[in-house]
Amino acid sequence: MKCYVGIDLGSTTSKAVVLDSAGEVLGRGITNSRSNYETATRVSKLEAFTSTRLTLLRRTLAEVSGLENHIDSVVAALENNFRLELALEQLGHLQKNCRLSAEHPQFSKIQESLNKALDEVFRRLEIQMAKLHVPGVERKSDFFRDLAGSEYMLIAEDVAGEMGLDFDALINLYDKSIIDVENTPPADDIEEKFLRALDRAIKEGLDLPVPVEDIAPPIHEALDVELEESYSVGTGYGRVRLPFPKEQIRSEILCHGLGAHLMYPQTRTVLDIGGQDTKSIQVDEDGIVVNFQMNDRCAAGCGRYLGYIADEMNVGVHELGPMAMKSTKNIRINSTCTVFAGAELRDRLAMGDERSDILAGLHRSIILRAMSIISRSGGISDQFTFTGGVAKNEAAVKELRKLVKENYGDVKININPDSIYTGALGAAEFARRDGEAR
Repeated sequence: MKCYVGIDLGSTTSKAVVLDSAGEVLGRGITNSRSNYETATRVSKLEAFTSTRLTLLRRTLAEVSGLENHIDSVVAALENNFRLELALEQLGHLQKNCRLSAEHPQFSKIQESLNKALDEVFRRLEIQMAKLHVPGVERKSDFFRDLAGSEYMLIAEDVAGEMGLDFDALINLYDKSIIDVENTPPADDIEEKFLRALDRAIKEGLDLPVPVEDIAPPIHEALDVELEESYSVGTGYGRVRLPFPKEQIRSEILCHGLGAHLMYPQTRTVLDIGGQDTKSIQVDEDGIVVNFQMNDRCAAGCGRYLGYIADEMNVGVHELGPMAMKSTKNIRINSTCTVFAGAELRDRLAMGDERSDILAGLHRSIILRAMSIISRSGGISDQFTFTGGVAKNEAAVKELRKLVKENYGDVKININPDSIYTGALGAAEFARRDGEAR
């Protein structure tokens, strides 16, 4: 099967989208970018092709008589158990790295105790990871670092207390080990992982209206399809690091404009708030860019800024929006500069302001900055589409809706659950068009 791949290497996350020859989305993949773009490219593509396998699996299962009303539950069980297989593989890698770090001379006096503590931490962590991959359970994040990190801290604190160890020592081992785990792509044994996922799902009581023998052949059929990566196009903050010739590179402006057009053909204005920049893009009826503006000088008010705030508050980026939604008081934040944000944040907390109110003010200042960029690009006309990772932040969306209405009236605002993939989708469509033309 011919496939066309678009890769969006962002400063915080990297995304990949796989299209077929007809332009239909087969799969999507995402991973943390961190500092290793080569690994981010490989992992996001692996995720996208895994998602493609699930799409093909859904199609083949649809042909199994008697399974019509159970396809969603079967695919969900397989996907959750497949992702659990990936998580357990990474947990094993993380535990190995933690034990290696424990061999450092600074831990020589407590190495044996540390290893015993690590064994217990990872025993409990494996149990907890399995609980997070039960169908229907809502995970705060799908990134291994976020899931493992938050659970590790809670479990390590308990274990350190029980064994009389220094909690900071266990955290130190984690911090030294996690980056290497993130930068190591999973093994390419997708088919084996899927089969183990099926076995696990059946053992856990997957409710099948047909004998398991009836669904095994379609699963093998979906796994056996040869996926041919016919052509690829890359975009994003790290696009110059992609191993592509320059004719296979497109700007973020072009890709987000086309991607938004594919999602919502009536779109004329696109706002993308990414990790390092904010872009306002005007497109015509064919998704061709006719004008744009973007922030200059620095990443103030972008995803990196939110990441810095999250670090200052010692929470995950995904927690900022829900916290800000609890605000009951309007607070004006004067600076969206990352350099000064920490100081203003600490000053506000020292004055007794609530974290939720401070965060709500921060989100409003980010959107105010974005509205200025939109105005310079030509304002909002017809349908308006919000893309990028910040589009998944409910507090940012709330402020955007409010400010758009104040400035432009009742404008239709499109926010797709898959908006973070907009740039990769546009890149994949460029790949499809170029590949088909070739």
